[in-house]
Amino acid sequence: MDQKRRVKVSRYLSRHLRHEPERLGIVLDPAGWTDVAALLAACRARGLPLTLEELHEVVETNDKRRFAFSEDGLRLRANQGHTVEVDLDLPVTAPPPVLYHGTVARFLPLIRREGLRPMTRHDVHLSPDLETARKVGSRRGVPVVLTVDAAAMAAAGHAFRVTANGVWLAPAVPPAYLAFPA
Repeated sequence: MDQKRRVKVSRYLSRHLRHEPERLGIVLDPAGWTDVAALLAACRARGLPLTLEELHEVVETNDKRRFAFSEDGLRLRANQGHTVEVDLDLPVTAPPPVLYHGTVARFLPLIRREGLRPMTRHDVHLSPDLETARKVGSRRGVPVVLTVDAAAMAAAGHAFRVTANGVWLAPAVPPAYLAFPA
């Protein structure tokens, strides 16, 4: 499968596994899993024929590791970023001392006042390194990377979780724990 098709399939899966499963005609269980055979049949029925081998290729080569197969390989889910109600059942985990959040300048006034909020998602997404945060911020323009004092947040009782692909999640990040670039 060429890169263009991999990207198309990845975006298609992201939209339906994170935001609109009903539009594809699939059902997510409470933890966000869907049956692989049903997913492949639904994709075929809606004009995106996809083989099991191609699905594995998309999952394995995705640079952000957006998806995961269940241990038995019979189910698939998105690792994070859902707007539909799911419980990924991720344990509370002690974060590294510092995490990062990529955004763009037009959101900074609101972030300075209110901190980071999940908006339409369930949690705020945080990156463990600057480069990932830059990539995330660059999706909407020139990136601005904020530094999150995760150690202080955790010490104050804020919960963090980490997804299978290394994205850190927090319900919110109050402004007091953010450092803005000069």
